[in-house]
Amino acid sequence: MSGIKLTTRTPLAHAPFVRSAEAEANDPGAIRKISKALGPGPFSTVLLFFSYTASRASLAMQLQSEFPKARIMGCSTAGELSSAGYDEGKIVAMAFPTDHFGVETLLVPNLKALAPQDLMGGLIRARQNLMRRHPTFTHEFAFLLVDGLSTREDQLTAALASGLGAVPLFGGSAGDGDRFEETFVLNGHEMIQNAAVLTFFRTDCPVKVFSYDHFQATETRMVVTRADPERRVVKEINAEPAAREYARLIGMDPMLLDDHVFAANPVVVRVGGKHHVRSIKSSDENGEMTFFAAIDEGVVLTLARPDDMVDHLSRALDDLAASANPALILACDCVFRRLEAEMSQKKTGVSDLLSRHNVRGFSTYGEQIGAIHVNQTFTGVAIYPPGASLAAGVER
Repeated sequence: MSGIKLTTRTPLAHAPFVRSAEAEANDPGAIRKISKALGPGPFSTVLLFFSYTASRASLAMQLQSEFPKARIMGCSTAGELSSAGYDEGKIVAMAFPTDHFGVETLLVPNLKALAPQDLMGGLIRARQNLMRRHPTFTHEFAFLLVDGLSTREDQLTAALASGLGAVPLFGGSAGDGDRFEETFVLNGHEMIQNAAVLTFFRTDCPVKVFSYDHFQATETRMVVTRADPERRVVKEINAEPAAREYARLIGMDPMLLDDHVFAANPVVVRVGGKHHVRSIKSSDENGEMTFFAAIDEGVVLTLARPDDMVDHLSRALDDLAASANPALILACDCVFRRLEAEMSQKKTGVSDLLSRHNVRGFSTYGEQIGAIHVNQTFTGVAIYPPGASLAAGVER
């Protein structure tokens, strides 16, 4: 079984509550091997996170052949979270058996023309259908996958929040490695852009939705004095060219600004009494800076400093296992966390933790938690065995 790693060798008669498998993205038989590893099901849904190196045409054909009736959701990635922790060039799959999970999905097409009022009916129907079909499943969450280059995550999460009620929402923005050229959401057997897919889960497995970051706000603040919010572009900070002023505040030559500098020197904004990272995507020769999340004139940005990434993640994962060990953790981990881990030589330590705690998912171009689109976080859901006793709430 070359090119494939099984998450478990447990016989199907005692199958885990969530199954996972992975294969090389460039393997022509990747989906066949993944299907064999996951077993016959039946599954409420199969999530698939695939490297940009995978052939999309081949992937779609394989999915139609191997999963002709299954509900498939997924996206392209900026790296994968596999059994090895941080990984690249892979396809990672997670399958949710019907014995423990029910799902309803909602496609949100044409994000550029998003009309929030049009979402409400679909949200309400999806939740009601799921409750009617699975009245004995008392735990629920919603998982959102978005085109990572759509620049519409902020508007979408805000629009969805009012129709979700008490259902905790999290998600991630599809990636494209470090290329930032094209990102795709997988809906069934179709690769789509400028769109999002929201999946409602109802289950008899206790769940805990979480969002962690390892930054502390400093006393260094700056004000966005000129911006183009539609494009998430900041032109001036403190009435100076944005990149030059940012570089001055962090003690860096503006000509040396790059992804690694942005990852190591994030800025945060205060929303709802908490600080949230607003990651910088790039700067140009005109001194303008493009962000991964909403930005506007008058916004106060605060420089943040990182805590030790490995220590912080270890504490976070231990917290999730404080009252019971998760069967599996589905996570959306910002690509800038991966960059920071590489730059600070923490990648091996982070990978070991992700592997040890059975984390699966992908590296993103941004994360969603509740009504907020965020950056540089480790966000997801811990799924526990039925009957596990947990403290309620969303972990931050």
